[in-house]
Amino acid sequence: AWYVPCLASHETLQELCRKENLRCKSIGITNRSLKSYEVEYLCDYKVEEGTEYYLVKWKGWPESSNTWEPLKNLNCPLLLQNFLSDKKEYLSRVREGKPLTVRNHVKALKPAVADYIVKKAKQRIALQRWKEELNRKKNHKAMILVENTVDLEGPPLDFYYINEYKPAPGINVINGITTGCECTDCPAEKCCPKEAGFILAYNKRKKLKIQPGLPIYECNSFCRCGPDCPNRIVQKGTPYSLCIFRTNNGRGWGVKTLQKIKTNSFVMEYVGEVITSEEAERRGQLYDNQGNTYLFDLDYDSDEFTVDAARYGNVSHFVNHSCDPNLQVFNVFIDNLDLRLPRIALFSTRTIKAGEELTFDYQMKGSIDLTSDSADGLSPSKKRIRTVCKCGAVCCRGYLN
Repeated sequence: AWYVPCLASHETLQELCRKENLRCKSIGITNRSLKSYEVEYLCDYKVEEGTEYYLVKWKGWPESSNTWEPLKNLNCPLLLQNFLSDKKEYLSRVREGKPLTVRNHVKALKPAVADYIVKKAKQRIALQRWKEELNRKKNHKAMILVENTVDLEGPPLDFYYINEYKPAPGINVINGITTGCECTDCPAEKCCPKEAGFILAYNKRKKLKIQPGLPIYECNSFCRCGPDCPNRIVQKGTPYSLCIFRTNNGRGWGVKTLQKIKTNSFVMEYVGEVITSEEAERRGQLYDNQGNTYLFDLDYDSDEFTVDAARYGNVSHFVNHSCDPNLQVFNVFIDNLDLRLPRIALFSTRTIKAGEELTFDYQMKGSIDLTSDSADGLSPSKKRIRTVCKCGAVCCRGYLN
């Protein structure tokens, strides 16, 4: 389904709801907020006749209803702390030492400082809403956090979270598999990998034991084995709590792990809209002009389809490139055995510390490293404008493609 964003601001919608006596939980209009006042954030500060005042934005009320309240009336220590830290952050960036000016015998913040504080407050609320939305939509137990301590960028406006491939019209990502293994204790001799002509991908500790380039065949929905089967890893989703964060070196958003990840562990799946290679070529030209890289060719067996994670995707949409990555790409087959449409799983190549950024090589396809010199013989979708790499690795190739 295609979504059309509402063009009205939250404040306009809140004002409309109050005027018509309507409730809308998603924008903060509830029975409680209709009858009571709750501080949403603090907008400004002044000292008048020795008394400190804060300009209050009331939750569920439009900005036209903001009021100046004396400090003694406020019972919102966290919001006060956010206000003071945002003021300090702004002043440290512009290197101003005196935030208060005297206007009409009233000591007040400079307009630029107050404007920044309001923008940070709105950003904080928007990122919190986005975090809640991501966690509502995900299908795994681990949490997704969102963090931006770098700039005023809010959630992406044209991104929709999905948990599995979204096929374009005419593409079938489920090929109607109707059989599975008969194992009661996988892996048995006739388990799914053996039936496909390959070895089991995981060891007893559920860690990857095969080399890059080899496919992973997991047990499917028709297998007799239960959910604790050691051959069901990727299908369970991301097992680690992750944080989408704003990078401080111009690479936009990135993803870091909040937990230690051991070597050869499954981390996440790369999902998006499945399109034809011809459509990928058309979109690729547009993305190059925007400086975006979200196209992932499904070229395990052929070069017929591509995954586009630009508008539809999961956390992997925000994972940055590195020429020295800590994640490796593997092709996975579960309920679809069509070799043209493997699922893309990212596994750790080494131990990754909590707080470390997750990266993979955008040119990495199985065990093949597609350097710029070898790209001449590839499909047109891979021969586009070169994008400068900012990964900072010692072995950096200089370009993303």
